[in-house]
Amino acid sequence: MPTTVIAVANQKGGVGKTTTAVNLAACLAAEGRRVLLFDLDPQANATSGVGVDKIDGASAYQVLLGEGSLLEKIKPTAYAGLELIPSEVDLCAADLELARLENHLQRVALALQPVRDSGRFDLVLLDCPPSLGILSLNAFTACDGVLVPLQCEYYALEGISMMNRVLEQLRAAGVNPRLNIFGVAMTMYDGRTKLSNEVVDEVRKLLGEKVFETLIPRTTRLAEAPSHGQPIIYYDKYSSGAAAYQLLAQEVTARLAKICP
Repeated sequence: MPTTVIAVANQKGGVGKTTTAVNLAACLAAEGRRVLLFDLDPQANATSGVGVDKIDGASAYQVLLGEGSLLEKIKPTAYAGLELIPSEVDLCAADLELARLENHLQRVALALQPVRDSGRFDLVLLDCPPSLGILSLNAFTACDGVLVPLQCEYYALEGISMMNRVLEQLRAAGVNPRLNIFGVAMTMYDGRTKLSNEVVDEVRKLLGEKVFETLIPRTTRLAEAPSHGQPIIYYDKYSSGAAAYQLLAQEVTARLAKICP
């Protein structure tokens, strides 16, 4: 089976983007898939979220500039089936440096090609920066689909509209003709509030089957897990957050089967 690349992205911070990338990667790996988590966010929260230290020179920065191979940057994690391309602060310069290069929107795609060709992974999850800068646009160019975590608040609708416009522009420009939203995950859901339920209803009306059935709850245990360098299924496997991400992983697996039957 070919390697599928999914970008986890939202231009707004604080919506559970990295939480979703880390926990989805861990849950899919626990199901038996070979997963590579590629941390493209200079904040490196996905890196620390799986218990890997930030080390100078460990990120994909130099590879994106054309030096070395991305395969050399892959690090093991403590979790079976899950490997990592870490991030660190040098990626902050990537938006400026990549803009000066030829094929500046294809640098991640070019770097990922040997990873795809190697057949080592079933799935690559790209944790994008919380912006629509060059790193995120590179991820969109390289991926087979975008998974958008949306917080259950009214600004969510504004965010998804902007994301749709950007993806349409990239498709129209021929940068990635297959580019589309793979799925939308509603995060920080609180079923006790009218607001959460109204937002979920509105997003479902707008996007229909694109929205996953699973709702990711707002929980203390999910918020605590990154500080321990553990995905939620290892930090507290019986929590509601762990159950939610396991269900989301099952939905993702079902959609992947439609892409690569």
